[in-house]
Formats: sequence, C-alpha cells, structure tokens
Amino acid sequence: MLYLIGLGLGDAADITVKGLEAVKRCSRVYLEAYTSILTVGKEALEEYYGKQLILADRDLVEQGADEILKDADVTDVAFLVVGDPFGATTHSDLVLRAVHAGIPYRVIHNASIMNAVGCCGLQLYNFGETVSLVFWTETWKPESFYDKICKNRRAGLHTLCLLDIKVKEQTVENMMRGKKIYEPPRFMTVGQAADQLIQIIRRRREEGEEGEEGGLTEDTVCVGVARLGSEDQRIRAGTLSQLVSCDLGGPLHSLVVTGRLHPLELEMLRVNAEPEALRHLEQEAGN
Repeated sequence: MLYLIGLGLGDAADITVKGLEAVKRCSRVYLEAYTSILTVGKEALEEYYGKQLILADRDLVEQGADEILKDADVTDVAFLVVGDPFGATTHSDLVLRAVHAGIPYRVIHNASIMNAVGCCGLQLYNFGETVSLVFWTETWKPESFYDKICKNRRAGLHTLCLLDIKVKEQTVENMMRGKKIYEPPRFMTVGQAADQLIQIIRRRREEGEEGEEGGLTEDTVCVGVARLGSEDQRIRAGTLSQLVSCDLGGPLHSLVVTGRLHPLELEMLRVNAEPEALRHLEQEAGN
C-alpha cells in the first residue's frame, strides 16, 4: 500500500500516532522536500521515526513517481508531506498513478496552514480563495494574486497568502548548460510579501485604479504569521505598510489580508496588533 502521511506544522512530534505507526511498518519512506519545511531537519525526523528517509524533490515526485511506487503493491511505502497531504498543495498525480497501477493507497491527515491560520483570530469560514505570492524577478512580476485578493475583499472575505519557497532552484545559465548547481534556499517573508503588494497598489494608483471596490491600500489591516505550530510561532497584526518592516524571524511565513471583520475577530486581532494598527482596528469596529 502507498501511505500519504501528513506531518503537521511544527517538529517531528507533530505526526499523528496513526501516521507514526504506518511509517514504522513501511519498507521505504519518502520525505517530500519542496513545498514546505518543518522547524527540524531530516536527521531529527529519522531519529524520532526510527526510519531512514529518502528526500523527494520536485523532479522525483513529478518525473520519477514510478520509482516511489515501485513494489508498493507488495510492500508498504510512505510518502511524507509537511502539513496535510492535500493541504497547501495537492499530490493528486501520485494518487492517480497508484490507482492506475492497481496500488491501494491510504491518506493519514494532519494539521496544515489552511486550518491552523485560524489561530490568528480570524474565523476560518470567513476566508475566500487562497492565493500564492511568488518571488518577482526583473522581467517577471505577476499580479494575478492581487486581483483574487480584491475579489475576496469585495465579498467581505479574508485571504490567506501562501508565500514562495525556492528549494533546489537553478539559475537559467546553469540550467541551459546542464550543470547540477543549485541556488541557496529562499523563503519569502511577510515583509517581502507586503512590499510586493504595496508596489502593486502604487502602480495601479498611478494608473487611476485607486478607487476600485475591494482594492487594498497601505492601511489595509493584515496579519503576518510565522512558524505556526512551533513553540516560537509569531503572529502580528498591522497595516500593510507596517508589516513591510516587521521581522517575524525564520521561515515559514504566511500573510493574511483581512476582509470584513466580525467584532469577535477585531477583539482577537487586538491581542497581536502593532500599536499603530489599533487605530485602524478601531475604525473597522466603527464601520
């Protein structure tokens, strides 16, 4: 059987009892290593699980899935995913390959950013479509996520923004030359995400789109979260411009752009608000 097992958000101990029992039964255990990270490394997981882990990068999962599924019809194979197997990203292709090969599979769920973000004080059923913010380059600066945020805000809904992760990435030059040389890992911060959003706001304002319904401003109340599920998790509410300079420490970060705020949500946000943001929260409460 193929097991897809969620690891949760914090460290090695966040795996469920059911998940750990399945890992211990498996002859091979793969650790998906490109969509998210835990606060501990592969070695700590191996020590806690009592199993050697095989790192599965994007190339292996997307192009070498047959290797993962090899003999899974006669032995147990585990595929470990930080968070939940079908949380921030899906691994449907691996499941479909198993089904087409006649290999049984089982999913063991766990907490992911998609539900843990409720700890910031915003109610989960008031969230709209989740978006991803990618690192911009000099020649590629997509803005489609901004339009989705505005669509959510027009409906009064909050937006969870998942921030870019660059792991085992190559430069164009090394890729073209066939050199297996990889860039250091990069993880987008709340400050970088807020800065990109403000650049979009200012550009669109210059083009006359300032008054568009549902649009963001530098004073839009947002929430930055970091390392949810760990002992040193951070939550900070503030205006978008305040979060540009807010240091929440190491990865992983996520950003929430608020929509229409319920009085209970306002009260919860005050717990983690920047002092200057309280004025904007009071304005929200008065509307």
